[in-house]
Amino acid sequence: MYGHVTRWAARLAAGTVLLTAGCLRLPGEPAAPGDDPARPRWPALRSYATPYWVDPYGTAARQAAALRARGQAGQAELIEEKIAAQPVAEWIGTADPERQTRRVTRAAARENQAALLVLYNIPHRDCGQYSRGGAPGPQSYRRWVERVAAGIGDRPATVILEPDAVPHIVDGCTPPERHAERYALLSAAVDRLKDLPRVRVYLDAGNPHWIRDPSLLVSPLRQAGIARADGFALNTANYRTTAENKRYGRALSRLLGPGKSFVIDTSRNGNGPLPAGADPAGWCNPPGRALGEPPTTRTGDELIDAYLWIKRPGESDGTCKGGPPAGRWWPEYALELARNADW
Repeated sequence: MYGHVTRWAARLAAGTVLLTAGCLRLPGEPAAPGDDPARPRWPALRSYATPYWVDPYGTAARQAAALRARGQAGQAELIEEKIAAQPVAEWIGTADPERQTRRVTRAAARENQAALLVLYNIPHRDCGQYSRGGAPGPQSYRRWVERVAAGIGDRPATVILEPDAVPHIVDGCTPPERHAERYALLSAAVDRLKDLPRVRVYLDAGNPHWIRDPSLLVSPLRQAGIARADGFALNTANYRTTAENKRYGRALSRLLGPGKSFVIDTSRNGNGPLPAGADPAGWCNPPGRALGEPPTTRTGDELIDAYLWIKRPGESDGTCKGGPPAGRWWPEYALELARNADW
């Protein structure tokens, strides 16, 4: 599926973050000798190219610490410099969304930065594929969004709202009898989040290779609340080039109305997608890919608000090509993405 995205929420639900002896480590990693080598080398990180917070104890930082503890300093530095030092989105889970968003937004606010969040819990998500699931019904989803909003409060955050949800309406994956419910839930989520004083909201709009005619997205995005959102998001968890997304985004912006801005996920598009026809599941853990442009709000284009790492590079797309389940950290893939990055 071209719109498939992998999920931090899936990792949370699976309980894949471990805490031992006061120190985070990766699943299956032995505790490192001593306390210092097992921890990231920095107490905090700050990106000067974006206003977004970098989690100093994120998955990539813990991977780097584990590599360093095993004496693999070169690989550790590669992960540290290319991935762990960049702001990546926090995918909000279902166990305690209020606590999770409060933790992240408070940590960001302490650094005078904003949190970057992804909400991915729409009922009937992903059409039964690798990241199937979501809230069991509309009332459950509304309560979940309310708890997310309570956790954000008056702190600054940018929210990418429901990857795949609108494009799946357009491509026919979501049954017609569920369309009205989905539009209502998305529109209400936009309204609730925009009630918060310092939140920006971008509705996911797929990628240029998925809904190839952007005019097909106009009415669905309007029904989903795009007029009240700050813009739309492109390329979430996909590999289409930044140049291709720029062209597509400008075209969609013109159709939606003057000045509707957008963001682009550049987390893994450094080498673009696999060649056409090379793999029917080219969206799922394709080999030879690279990190794209580092996150920044300095895009040089008034319509493009930011290049963001919405997908967390190094986490699997699903159990394809030898990968672990969707959303699980895959060290070998993370290293390949970092090695192939040309910046």
